[in-house]
Amino acid sequence: MTPYKVLVLDPVSQEGIEALRQHKDFIVSRQIDLSESQIIDIVGDFEALIVRSQTTITERILQHAKKLKLIARAGVGVDNIDIDAATKLGVIVINAPEGNTISATEHTMAMMMTMARDIPEAYKELTNGEWNRANHKGVELYGKTLGIIGAGKIGFGVARRAKSFGMKIVAFDPYLSDEKARDNEIEKMDVDSLARVADFVTVHTPLTPQTEGLINESFFAKVKDSGIYVINVARGGIIDEDDLLQALDDGIVKGAALDVFVSEPPENKALIEHRRTVVTPHLGASTVEAQEKVAISVSEEIIEYFQDQKITHAVNAPRLSRSVTEELKPYMSIVKHLGQFSIQLLDEPPQEVKIKYHGDIAVDDTSILTRTFVSHMLEPHFGDEVNIINALYHLKELGVSYNIEKHPSIGGYTNYLEVELTNDKESVILGASTNPGYGERLIKVNEYQVDFKPSEHILIIEHTDRPGIIGELGALLGEDLVNIASMQLARQSKEGDAIVLFTLDNKVPDKTLSKILEINSIHKVHTISLT
Repeated sequence: MTPYKVLVLDPVSQEGIEALRQHKDFIVSRQIDLSESQIIDIVGDFEALIVRSQTTITERILQHAKKLKLIARAGVGVDNIDIDAATKLGVIVINAPEGNTISATEHTMAMMMTMARDIPEAYKELTNGEWNRANHKGVELYGKTLGIIGAGKIGFGVARRAKSFGMKIVAFDPYLSDEKARDNEIEKMDVDSLARVADFVTVHTPLTPQTEGLINESFFAKVKDSGIYVINVARGGIIDEDDLLQALDDGIVKGAALDVFVSEPPENKALIEHRRTVVTPHLGASTVEAQEKVAISVSEEIIEYFQDQKITHAVNAPRLSRSVTEELKPYMSIVKHLGQFSIQLLDEPPQEVKIKYHGDIAVDDTSILTRTFVSHMLEPHFGDEVNIINALYHLKELGVSYNIEKHPSIGGYTNYLEVELTNDKESVILGASTNPGYGERLIKVNEYQVDFKPSEHILIIEHTDRPGIIGELGALLGEDLVNIASMQLARQSKEGDAIVLFTLDNKVPDKTLSKILEINSIHKVHTISLT
């Protein structure tokens, strides 16, 4: 067999890629600091590329990489790779999300301690010949409460180290179970409660629509009178930089330690030059050990992919034709919508997921459908970091169990798919079917039988059935210029529990939702957004 050629374009740990160098099936070429045109001249000979952050892999480069199968980013972020172009051309992009865990954890602790003792300003003054001990009265970590937002591997690593300093740990993470929190002496709470009790707060979440600006003016308004210290070694944008600057000026935030920013290099000069701000240029993963680990990780994954077609940390998906048979393609849209729909009906994340395939859909290999469902179910938590390749990996990491059932037939339908999400407090069951004549249809919501086509904007209202309630809802939506595309009413019995589902042409304003909740006999309102 002709050896696979791997091109290393950025400085990567030599020890990390030694496994590739020694493997008989791979030839490694290391060519650093090339321009786009220089890369284009040579890239056509290679099956795999390894980069860090210096080299940008553009669509032009990819168009000339006729043999390319895989791009490996020796690190976490992939902003320097044109993911859309790679996906379109069937090139898999992988990263190494775990290699920097220890380094990011330790950098968080270093930033927190440096900020607490005002070391940068003290160093600056002393090296300028000034001796001002009185100006640098710090605070101890001992006895303080540390609020951790995002209790993944890095968050837990910070918690363990902070406890050794005598800190009390409180945390917010939708997937943090009561048992895991109890076993690790962590008190679970929501973000608002965390803001009220924490002396220090550190964030360790991906940047998603749910986490963008999570630490903002509203958060700072809830902190206790003694103020708070803020650390971000995760992603720029989780903390609203303008609101943070104002909170620093107002004395609400006593100190901010920032390694990441909305734009990098940072443009908010007032923030990074503030007297009470400690800043570093995105150094969370910049240790010798971390760089060696990420290089080892991507090297091992390159070997596994070319030998066994195994992929663990892909940040995009292979072309559909490589993974999905013609038999399963018609079901991809409905499982995507079931994943998005079901998670929005739960107040808290699931601890268990059940998926049942019936009829034509219950073919031998439904793994691509399962992965598609799970990836869209987890999307609010992980954002772009989750996909059909790594969905089950992330589900396992979160401690969420899943079970698959297959049944060859189902009465009344040629195919039927049912999903059930359960946690300690609630459960959601959705059933769906699809056929060429009608497309995808949602036909079950919990105990209610329905029949409607999923759309971008859906409003579900749980209520007690009574005369006139549907008219009141329709009038209220009309008053606020929310146009109804379709309506479906389902109930268990006359004047008993019922639901009404509206598909809408536009999103329901918050003021309208508040008015709906004031209507007599309304129990609960769900707004669902599908893509």
